Formats: sequence, C-alpha cells, structure tokens
Amino acid sequence: MEWTPAGWEAHAARMADATVRPESRWHGPLATTPRHLFVPRWWTSVERDGTWVYELRDGAADPDAWMSSAYDPSLSVITRVGPHHADHAAPAAVVPEAWPTSSATLPRLVVKLYQHAVLADDSRVLVTCGSGYGTALACRRLGDGRVTSVDVDSYLLDAARERLAAAGHRPHLEVRDITGHLPGAHDRIISTVSVPAVPASWLTALAPGGRMVTTLSGTGLLIVADKTADGGATGRVAPEPADFMRTRHGDDYPMPDHADLWATARKADGESVTTGRYPVMRVNNTWDVRSTLELTVPGIQHRAERAADGTRTAYMVHPDGSWARATAAGARELPTVHQGGPRRLWDELDRIRTWLVIDGDLPISGAMVRIDPDGACHFSRSGWSATVPAR
Repeated sequence: MEWTPAGWEAHAARMADATVRPESRWHGPLATTPRHLFVPRWWTSVERDGTWVYELRDGAADPDAWMSSAYDPSLSVITRVGPHHADHAAPAAVVPEAWPTSSATLPRLVVKLYQHAVLADDSRVLVTCGSGYGTALACRRLGDGRVTSVDVDSYLLDAARERLAAAGHRPHLEVRDITGHLPGAHDRIISTVSVPAVPASWLTALAPGGRMVTTLSGTGLLIVADKTADGGATGRVAPEPADFMRTRHGDDYPMPDHADLWATARKADGESVTTGRYPVMRVNNTWDVRSTLELTVPGIQHRAERAADGTRTAYMVHPDGSWARATAAGARELPTVHQGGPRRLWDELDRIRTWLVIDGDLPISGAMVRIDPDGACHFSRSGWSATVPAR
C-alpha cells in the first residue's frame, strides 16, 4: 500500500461536505474513499520564462500539497501528459506543454455524472478507469461486483487495480478501447472521456431501458440518454457543461500536422478582410459557443495570444484549409479579421455570437437528443437541429 499521511480522513470528509449534502448517497463514498492513493504523483501546469510546462509533484515529498490537491472537489489531478506518466517520471521532472492523457477527474464532476445516471442499488455499471478514483466511488456506492471499469492503457489499469485493492475494492477491470466492443450487459454506461460520436457498441451493451452519460469531443455537451426499444436512445443535453479528455487509441494523441496552415493564419493577408462584430474571445474557454460551433463546423482548432501591449489575437484553422485571424488593440475593441480558404470561420463564430446576444442563450442548452442504433446523434430545440454522424 502507498504511504499515507495521517489525517486524510478529515480532508475527505471536508471534501464530501463541500460536494454534496449530508443526506446524499454520495456523501459516504466521497468521505471514505482515499483519493490520494490514486494520485501519489501528479503534474502541475506552470509558466517558465514565458512558456507553459508541466512540473512533477510528489505526494510523499510534500504531504500538504498532496492532501490539498487530492481533496480539492473542483480539481482534476493530471497524472499523465502525452506519453509521460507521473509514476515513471524522475524527481523534479519537467515536460513541455502537451495534451493531458489521464487524470483523476474532479470529484464534483464525477458525482454529477453519477447523479445524472440515477444509479439504483442493483445497477450494473460500466465506467472508464483512468486513475481509478471514479471506479472506487462506484464500488463504494454499489459494491465491487456491480462495477466494470475499462481503459485502453494497460499500465493505467494495472496501477488502478493495485490502488483499488489498497482501498479495499476489486471490481472487474479490462483493457478495452471504450469505443469498441464492450464486455457484458450494463444498466449504466458512464464515460469520463469524450467520444467523437456515440459508439454503436454502447447501445448494444446497454440493457433495455439502460442509460448512458457521456460527452462529445470538442464540445462541453454532457449527454444523458436512455435506451429505446428500437436499439437507439433518447435524452437531453444536461444543464451543466462537462469537458473531458478525448478517447485515445494508442500511447498518445496523434498530432495534427497543420503547420503550414497555422503559418498562413499568422501572417497572410486574407481573401476577406473585415471588422468583426464583437471583441476577440477565447472560444476554448466557452462551452455553449464552442459546442455550437463544433456542431456547425466540426474540426476547427483554436489558438489565442495576448501581447505585452494588450493586443489580442485569436486564430482558427480547419482541415479543409480554411483559416481566420482576428486582432484587436484591447479586450473591448473590435478586431480586424483576415480570413481565407473555402469557409469564413470567423463569420461562423460571429453568427453564433449574434444568436446568443439576441436570444440570451444558444439552442444547444437543454436540447433534446435522439441517438440512432448506429450512434448518429441528433440534437433539436425550438426549430434548430444538428447531427453528429455515426463513425
């Protein structure tokens, strides 16, 4: 068993109090699950000489920081960056900024997903594993025999198995790609990784009337849907957003090679040069605008910069060769927008922002969801509709 500082129970109890009401069925699991066991070492994002990097933190070397991070209900503790797992890193290691590839999801969000799943005492659940903490909560709530946990990464699963055992749990664990065939039949499928489209295998693995809770990659959309008699599912977009790492199928995410397009977006004069309707925004920091844009023009990548003099620039590129650059002198100034390629990406963004200004929200908020048996996902609300095709 990993070394444990004394008094972790008090930290867990305070976290439970800050996350749910005392009468909640999740209060006990939160208060009695040793989250620190699942994150003995982790990565923290810091800025060094103007560049963002990840620095290793070691719980045994700094117990106060360990307890503070492990029992923060609003913190996802990053355990793997690119191919670099904190367990294997040298002391005081630093790695360049990259996409995180595993974490212990913030407890508040894990519990919210489980609450949307509406677990009965006899529910058979399939969950994604990662660090194993969310699996431990499900075991504490339902019992080990009703929990199946899967992960594409064999090391993550082996580490989680050991740490789950140290916490007193032995659920069924399998190395699986969550988007592929799934073992058994389940009343609930709860995914703490985002998927590009709902896998058809989930609908096959769901028991009649079963429920799935998941997010779509590139969006903040949390989907809650129940299996229907035709083998599909119906449900809604939950009122709160959620943002998870994308599913991966190997050691790391493949890096898109759009270097030439990014260079064009940074320097080129646009085929269209206009003044934007609204100040520059960081699209990645939103959920409703970002989600609506992803459903409208899937696959846009975003970057943003702020110069020392306060100038703000946002860039957008798309695999079809479209690009946009919007530059403004300050946070409240209207930008000069350069655009090129087959589509006008910034115009699409401004159209969505106009929609938001006029209506006060976007139709994706609270939208109804219908999922076909092949996984195609259809959204609709107030005359608006969008579809994420099956893959």
